[in-house]
Amino acid sequence: MQKIGVVTAGGDAPGMNAAIRSVVRTAIFNGLKVVGIERGYAGLIEGKIRPLNARSVSGIINLGGTMLKTARCEKIKTEEGVKKAADNLKINKIDGLVVIGGDGSFRGASELYNVSGIPVVGVPATIDNDVAGTDTTVNTALFTIDRIRDTANSHERVFVVEVMDAKRVRTQKG
Repeated sequence: MQKIGVVTAGGDAPGMNAAIRSVVRTAIFNGLKVVGIERGYAGLIEGKIRPLNARSVSGIINLGGTMLKTARCEKIKTEEGVKKAADNLKINKIDGLVVIGGDGSFRGASELYNVSGIPVVGVPATIDNDVAGTDTTVNTALFTIDRIRDTANSHERVFVVEVMDAKRVRTQKG
């Protein structure tokens, strides 16, 4: 393995930039070249691939979102889309792929592996609480609510906090 790609697919979630930085720095330390795939699977299908190095990921660890941008991609759910994405991995001589995302991103990663044979590793990053063993949403909400509670107490006020219900959102989408 000489070159790996990293992609953030689906919606953004806390820690994506930290994961990108970790992938890039670890790969470089181990003598690998790294490319970033912009705009998720849509970018992979369109060939939006750029080199990443230690400098390109410096200063991103505390930023929200993803420096690679992301997008939901219906084409990756089709045979034609998966084939085009797999072809672009091969054209760009990408020997392995790191997918940072949730359950939909991992389904796409599985299909990519099945078609291309290129090893894929998934790093969970989701606010939908849709990957077993992760609780990114709950931890982020609790941390934020604790801070809001402190401010409410200081001002002797009551604050109302609303958080997304992932099950309800999935039901509304589907």
